[in-house]
Amino acid sequence: MNTSAAVVVYGATGHTGRFVVAELRRRGIATVISGRDAAQLEALAAQWPDVAVRPATVDDASSLDRALSGAAAVVNCAGPFAVTAGPVVEAALRAGIPYVDVAAEIEANAAMFADYEQAARKAGTPVVPAMAFYGGLGDLLVTAAMGEWTAADVVHVAYGLSSWHPTPGTRAAGQVSHERRGGRRVRFTDGALQYHDDTAAQQDWLFPEPLGRRTVIAEFSMADVVTVPSHVAVPEVRTYMTVEAATDLATEDTPAPAPVDDLGRSDQTFVVDVVVRAGDLERRATARGQDIYAITAPLAVEAVQRILAGRTRTTGLASAGAMFDAADFLRALSPHLSVELPH
Repeated sequence: MNTSAAVVVYGATGHTGRFVVAELRRRGIATVISGRDAAQLEALAAQWPDVAVRPATVDDASSLDRALSGAAAVVNCAGPFAVTAGPVVEAALRAGIPYVDVAAEIEANAAMFADYEQAARKAGTPVVPAMAFYGGLGDLLVTAAMGEWTAADVVHVAYGLSSWHPTPGTRAAGQVSHERRGGRRVRFTDGALQYHDDTAAQQDWLFPEPLGRRTVIAEFSMADVVTVPSHVAVPEVRTYMTVEAATDLATEDTPAPAPVDDLGRSDQTFVVDVVVRAGDLERRATARGQDIYAITAPLAVEAVQRILAGRTRTTGLASAGAMFDAADFLRALSPHLSVELPH
């Protein structure tokens, strides 16, 4: 196949990586699958004969360069991103191609902004981290809710997950994050990420119907605490998680997600409820869908398509809300996602 206009998926054999490859193929986009395990890649290619295979490891820069040679863009789906994000984005910058990743790790995303913003701007190469359910979707909803507002007093992002069966990759990334922050919890307050040892608190959150009032873990911080304040003037970003999902995640024997439909999605459903406040004013935006891992694929692939088509609002390194027309982007995800935005 001709790979000159192909999108490389690094970490293609993982749970989310497979969804991303499937979405690229569904949209008719030439695809190269990459990662460290050549045997697994070949096994995957046997199922998808129209994809090319280019093994690469993050500790071998030349192998990454070969994997990205002549490609149109790269989507990094390989966690932990504390290990993979730096080498893969550096390879993308060397190749002069857009980089998108699906990192949910707070520290990895913060490091991406701190370490590569200047290089991406100088290269004029689009780099979009956290283009996923956590970090990307919330950021798009916040941006769409704010509309013409240029600042807010507080942003709330509440995750109403029916359950959370984590993948092995999620568990590995969570362990890395836990170790990096020394077991402490993190919040975005007073305009900065702050680490603390406070006990996790619970409160009620009134989700839109039919979910309704649910108990949530307050300050269950996700990647939104990095992506939103990267471009929104706001001193407080607070994220919340339904207790049922948080309990699933914390339980060691919770099984990995199991497919229940032809798309490979699990039976997990979600509501992401965003409330933005400025003074006495409040705006709300909500998204509903099925399977947090599966929805990451259309998020990431839509981002790649828009970047390659020049449908962006900036260049260099930026979060989803800063890079794209947020409301238009969200509406384009139908039927994968149902959204309710302020009029």
